[in-house]
Amino acid sequence: MLDIRWKAALTICALGIISLFLWLITSTTTALIVFASGLIFYFIRHLFWLSQLHDWLKKPALKTIPEGSGLWEDVFTGLLRYERSNVQQQNDLSAALERFQLATAAMPDGLVILSASNAIEWCTPHAESQLGLNLSQDKNLPIVNLIRNSHFIAYLYNEQFDEPFKLTPIHQPERSLEIELISLANQQKLLISRDMTQRDKVETMRRDFIANVSHELRTPLTVVGGFLETLSDMEGAIPANLKTYFTMMEEQTSRMRRIIEDLLTLSTLESKTESPDDHEINMASLLTSIQNDAIGLSQSLKKAPLQIHLHVDPTMNIRGAQEELRSAFSNLVSNAVRYTPAIEVINNQPNEIFISWESQNGEAVFSVRDTGIGIAQAHIDRLTERFYRVDRSRSRETGGTGLGLSIVKHILIRHQAKLDISSTLDVGSTFSVIFPKNRVVHISQSQ
Repeated sequence: MLDIRWKAALTICALGIISLFLWLITSTTTALIVFASGLIFYFIRHLFWLSQLHDWLKKPALKTIPEGSGLWEDVFTGLLRYERSNVQQQNDLSAALERFQLATAAMPDGLVILSASNAIEWCTPHAESQLGLNLSQDKNLPIVNLIRNSHFIAYLYNEQFDEPFKLTPIHQPERSLEIELISLANQQKLLISRDMTQRDKVETMRRDFIANVSHELRTPLTVVGGFLETLSDMEGAIPANLKTYFTMMEEQTSRMRRIIEDLLTLSTLESKTESPDDHEINMASLLTSIQNDAIGLSQSLKKAPLQIHLHVDPTMNIRGAQEELRSAFSNLVSNAVRYTPAIEVINNQPNEIFISWESQNGEAVFSVRDTGIGIAQAHIDRLTERFYRVDRSRSRETGGTGLGLSIVKHILIRHQAKLDISSTLDVGSTFSVIFPKNRVVHISQSQ
């Protein structure tokens, strides 16, 4: 197909040839009149189709595109193809948008798209219901004007979205929401709200059940244990052939009491919503006490006591609840003592435990490293689960309840700390507790 510029040139050339022919057979005047008339007609014809195009552009519609003639037939044909393609694209986009809206409406979670200035650009019906929004009225309004929660505002502007945020809506105080923010392109954000009301109710029922059962079991176990101790102390009260059974009953009763005490401790930690005490803790004194306890435990459990070393940075303390952190640290150290043989099997050398308190990249790190049996990588991610044991028989022999690391995890969560575990079989394990910078106290600054 010829370009319209060539078609225009050929039309003018044809008019020139006709005028030249008339000039040869008639007169110059006639030839000029014919040439001028042809150009005027050609110009008027273009003006006509140009006016048609102008009128169509005022109200563009696929069905009203002029057919045109000559050069304008190609123009309108191309415009028709373009318009058809545009309509098809619009239909495809509308269908895709409708499918997206149906999909998001079917999701149980609420979705909100926030602009770079944290203004609401779009949200789903579930988000409107959960967060008390109205898209038609609240569009382009800052979300902090509608969710007036100081902790949420701090969470939004800190832009640290590694962990979700728990929110209780003002308009629905009985509802519990979990808010998650995801950074998008152009500094936009995607807010996901998840209704956790039912899960929290189930979790509360579970905690209450465990706490109540544990509390009710503690008294009869105490009575049974007391009677067993009394009978054991009475000369001749227990026949010689039954003493072994009484010893087993005492051991199991004591073990049950320890499990119940740990369950009650865990339940108490889970039910606490307030922040822990924010007091400065003398870490040198605390860890020295824990080291002495570990030495005593080692002497009571091992034929050959372990070598327990302590390294403390004296210029750094921590803010938190001392008794809670003492419990967590003691648990980690006692685990190292319990699960580390006194003598290395391979080298026949005394095993060692290293307790340290030091600064790493501005954060405070408490670590316990042993040279014991180690833990397989398949078990590490599950160590903080309730009643999870790597070796059940060894755990019973050492007096473990299976709840210690779970208690440690909840204490650390309350102190915004992280537990890092690394281990190699037959080499040893390292348990590290990493505290954030805002809990670190430099002694030189505080004095």
